[in-house]
Amino acid sequence: MNMTRRQFTTLAAGAPAAAQVPARFRVVDPHVHAWKRDPRYPWAKETTNPPAEDALPETLLDLMAANGVSHTVIVHVIHYRWDNRYARDVVRQYPQKFVGVCRVNPENPGAPDDLTRLVREDGFRGVRLSPAGGPAGDWIRGPLMPPLWRRAQDLKIPMTVLTSTTRLPNVAPLIERHADLDVVIDHMADCPADQPGELKKLLDLARFPRVYVKVSHTWSISKQAYPYSDSLEQVRKIYDVFGPRRLMWGTDWPLVERHCGYARALALVRDEMKFLSEEDKRWMLGRTVERLWPFG
Repeated sequence: MNMTRRQFTTLAAGAPAAAQVPARFRVVDPHVHAWKRDPRYPWAKETTNPPAEDALPETLLDLMAANGVSHTVIVHVIHYRWDNRYARDVVRQYPQKFVGVCRVNPENPGAPDDLTRLVREDGFRGVRLSPAGGPAGDWIRGPLMPPLWRRAQDLKIPMTVLTSTTRLPNVAPLIERHADLDVVIDHMADCPADQPGELKKLLDLARFPRVYVKVSHTWSISKQAYPYSDSLEQVRKIYDVFGPRRLMWGTDWPLVERHCGYARALALVRDEMKFLSEEDKRWMLGRTVERLWPFG
């Protein structure tokens, strides 16, 4: 993906069906990233293959305007690891349009205090954890997790979790212990569309009333071309269990540009998920997001 801002905008403008969003919907995107190749914001030392192109907020704002998306949640990208300054500065530059979700080092005993500072001083309104499926992600079962989850609960910010379905049984006890914490499972836990047994691990979390799911990465879990019919059937199963008020869409921009593109990611929910009513779409495209990240 080597697109300039002009190319991104041209792509959005060239998708007329996806660009016509009904005015009655307030559309809010809960999942994008932003980064910039800039010595003021150095990549983390662990980032051995940084992106060759920028993902600038101005490009994103053009796409939002072209597609009727009013607000967006910037999720701090892993390329910077625990240095959240770029996401912080983007949100500060455009506070009317963006809120931010930060990252903290889950293996640092000081992570709860880092989170407090990021929320109270830097203005972040959520935190993201990404436990890997292999041994490197075993910290999700360790003693540092309860204090961090409790701090998020005390701060009244959502905990977003990027992981595979294989880790969801490790996440469930933390959810159960922190009943007043909103928890968002990113990208449907990237459950492959042809593995219904794995999907059950995600559906089992519906028993916790404050668990939400991002309906995104349909292009990643599908084995078919757009509109990814096999993954839409999986979305239907999640919808049947969680209901629209605990589901939210998301583009995962700019990564989505390698697949269907920003405009079609919106059209996928609005036009291709035929089982959704207009009221369902109203929730999944905006209202559910604003339950967790209200924009006023």
